[in-house]
Amino acid sequence: MTILAATPIIAATAGQSAPVPSAGSLTDIGGVRVGHFTDTRRPTGCTAILFDNPATAGVDYDGSAPGESLGVMLQPVSPLDHIHGVLLAGGGPMGLGATAGVVRFLEERRVGYDWGVPNVRVPIVVGAVIDDLAIGDGRIRVGPDEAHRACEAATNGAVTEGSVGAGAGATVGKMFVARGMPGMKGGIGTASARLGDVVIASLVVVNSAGDILDWRHGTIVAGARTADGRGFAQSADVLRHDLGVAPAANAPLADDPLRATLLAVVGTNVTLTKLQLTKLAMMANTGAARAINPYHTQGDGDQIIAVSTGLSNVSVSLTALGAIAAEVLADAIVRAVRTATGVAGWTAVRDL
Repeated sequence: MTILAATPIIAATAGQSAPVPSAGSLTDIGGVRVGHFTDTRRPTGCTAILFDNPATAGVDYDGSAPGESLGVMLQPVSPLDHIHGVLLAGGGPMGLGATAGVVRFLEERRVGYDWGVPNVRVPIVVGAVIDDLAIGDGRIRVGPDEAHRACEAATNGAVTEGSVGAGAGATVGKMFVARGMPGMKGGIGTASARLGDVVIASLVVVNSAGDILDWRHGTIVAGARTADGRGFAQSADVLRHDLGVAPAANAPLADDPLRATLLAVVGTNVTLTKLQLTKLAMMANTGAARAINPYHTQGDGDQIIAVSTGLSNVSVSLTALGAIAAEVLADAIVRAVRTATGVAGWTAVRDL
């Protein structure tokens, strides 16, 4: 995939780990293209997800303050079943305006709902954002033009992971920065599973407040570091200590709404209804709880979008799909931090 960006801010350091082998991509479900725009000046960026045909979609919002647009229309009470694109972006709430670039790209190609008005098509593009404004100059943000370029770069090939696109400025383990315990670099990760004719995949932007765990072994991969930089602070243990002392003795906790989040897209080639996809998103969300601790904090705006490209009519158990989707989502989260590149003040896993 083409990355519309300059050379990364920090190059690979001597002795860093080898590249992480691919575990598949969201594009493996077929009928979907992914493109990034990365602005390395901060860094920040956006990631466009486009569908060859309108995709059925559902959503699960469990975060305290999700930064989103049109996602509420994916809830079961809305009659809207299909979407034409998704834009994930940095820039906090101001980044939501970049979705106009995806709308413009699709409208130029006459993609969208027939509105009954001559020569007018209305593309439905779901937007979701992370807050990366504390990384570099927060006045540098992506807008519609950058999102349009991400669409132009979109392909059905393997998705580039790490500190690119919407994950360029992502960070994790950041609740205790004011206490001298630095966090680490987050990013974009993707993974898939092919089981016979069934394909399940996920793409995530990991900008979470909590630590990231290798969920298969229960060990921390990335997160809050100790003040001396020699190990992990273990966020859950720090919070447990906080509860055991007088409130006035607690140092500041960075837990304000909108400051952290997990953005996730879970996809399958299996034909599913909007209601079924809502359940799939809910089940997949349990995978994030395995890989992030603590999860759904006061400051997180976690959101899971589930999509079906409908390329397979195979009849399968929704419970089975959801169980594997949770594992694939958890794997993608871990990949996001393992493939990330560090920036000033935010160490990456590969730098340890």
